[in-house]
Amino acid sequence: MENSKGMRIAATVVRYLLGLIFLVFGLNGFLNFLPPPELGPVAGAFMGGLAGTGYFFPMLKIFEVLAGVLLLTGMYVPLAIAILGPITLNIFLLHVAVEPAGLPVAIVVFGGNILLAVAHKENFKGVFSKK
Repeated sequence: MENSKGMRIAATVVRYLLGLIFLVFGLNGFLNFLPPPELGPVAGAFMGGLAGTGYFFPMLKIFEVLAGVLLLTGMYVPLAIAILGPITLNIFLLHVAVEPAGLPVAIVVFGGNILLAVAHKENFKGVFSKK
């Protein structure tokens, strides 16, 4: 099914959706055009600690913007998938562990990145080959 027309269409739709999500939320990290989400005390403390480093969120948002642009343009899509892998995993795990209110969106974002990775599995064969 990986090479089916349906899979290609699904991967394209997901690529554009994730590209838009990460471009918008990455830019929001610099331009603040959307209000920050309400967070519980544990998630708020965690995010406050990351923000307190002074470097983490600017770095994260630069990578989100970069990955969003790559996905939207269709250029270097495997690179964008690799960049977003740890980001989407951490979004998912944060919502599983301490902020379950955002879990549905986290599942969509993480699942979308997994779908893209499967659709582009040929690009990742070397990573998973035993040498």
